[in-house]
Amino acid sequence: MQQQLHQNFINGEWAKAAQAAPNINPSNTADVVGEYARADEAQVRAAIAAARAAFPAWSRGSIQARADLLDKVGNEIFARKDELATLLAREEGKVKGEALGEVMRAGYLFKFFAGEVVRQAGEVIASVRPGVKVEITREPVGVVGIITPWNFPIAIPAWKIAPALAYGNCVVFKPADLVPGCAWALADIIARAGVPNGVFNLVMGRGSVVGEILSTDPGIDAVTFTGSVATGKRVAANCAARLAKVQLEMGGKNPQVVLDDADLDVAVNVSLQSAFFSTGQRCTAASRLIVTQGIHDSFIKKLTEKMRALKVDDALKDGTDIGPVVDQSQLDQDLKYIELGKKEGAKLVEGGVQLKKDKQGFYLSPALFVDTTPKMTINREEIFGPVASVIRVKDYDEALAVANDTAFGLSSGIATTSLKHAEHFKRNSAAGMVMVNLPTAGVDYHVPFGGRKGSSYGPREQGRYAVEFYTTVKTAYINP
Repeated sequence: MQQQLHQNFINGEWAKAAQAAPNINPSNTADVVGEYARADEAQVRAAIAAARAAFPAWSRGSIQARADLLDKVGNEIFARKDELATLLAREEGKVKGEALGEVMRAGYLFKFFAGEVVRQAGEVIASVRPGVKVEITREPVGVVGIITPWNFPIAIPAWKIAPALAYGNCVVFKPADLVPGCAWALADIIARAGVPNGVFNLVMGRGSVVGEILSTDPGIDAVTFTGSVATGKRVAANCAARLAKVQLEMGGKNPQVVLDDADLDVAVNVSLQSAFFSTGQRCTAASRLIVTQGIHDSFIKKLTEKMRALKVDDALKDGTDIGPVVDQSQLDQDLKYIELGKKEGAKLVEGGVQLKKDKQGFYLSPALFVDTTPKMTINREEIFGPVASVIRVKDYDEALAVANDTAFGLSSGIATTSLKHAEHFKRNSAAGMVMVNLPTAGVDYHVPFGGRKGSSYGPREQGRYAVEFYTTVKTAYINP
């Protein structure tokens, strides 16, 4: 059966492309989700030109029209939540429940920023010069290039596109080449909501073509990127070379601290969710479980019991707890790190085995290492899979030191019943987000998201803090 060819969306039209690629279901590699276009250089340049042409009218037009558009998009996402969740599970491998949660988050993001459109405010203050008034306002930054990863194929596009449009910018959007399905569906929803021509453009394709142009073309005023550290550094260098605004969200090697005084059930559950849910393919996943010696053995025993009860299978099957790894390349990377952990002397006590199911897919049983040290490669580099390691420490002070001993600083967690330790950890954890007795990976749509060190660069994403990136400040002096 011939697959529908999903085209790019440029200047209000679905534009034919010379090349296309199949979107493969990681739970069943025989299942082709669809064929998706790959933009060439000419199409990317055309999308940028269309966005530039549309910017004056969009940025100075009715804020009510902007709010209505975003609200309409949010409503349609909610109305089609089951369909979109199935698409997401099918193309990325996230289990149906998690996929539905991600879709709902995307809808809430658009609804939230629909409200932010009409909540924009400035300041009027007195000048030090008598009779002079000062106005401080925010204006849209211009044309924004948006580059998103494969692990959250609708939520991350939503949390970048919604504020970009809300604050009056025009958008050229490049989703991950591996998972274009949700991005195309979102573009279709935005198009049918009535977005003016050129205000929003979708250009699917390879990062080496599309992403490179978005980060180097002078028609792009700002680039927001989520992805790998290596690619993020390249995007940053390209933007810095032409003094374009840039925002980066990159990797994580997040710690989950478990103290002797922790509630054991709470500690195990938050560690299980943080390390292995979404197949460990979250930048906020906790892959370093830092456990004090008094609770260490009982924690390992209970965690491995819970791990054995997890069902790894097709993401669309009822009862599946963990879906497949996203593709063969990611599976190979996970297996490589598992072998490296063994060679470095870590003890694999559970999982780490490639699984065979009814249909061909990229299945891996969640892996847990013990007897690891902070300097082992598996505790230094981001694996981005269902692989976690336990580091035994003496006490809270050593746990905090080990937790902060990383080049990353996105999310961190602590399991404890001690208010003293919880408060100290919140203040002294070198991470952008801190969780107390909660999974490191659960974040709300209306609050800032971002980290420190090698995890993030530039202003925060989400919530009211998104205004910092998507606008620029203007100061005006008036002598009546």
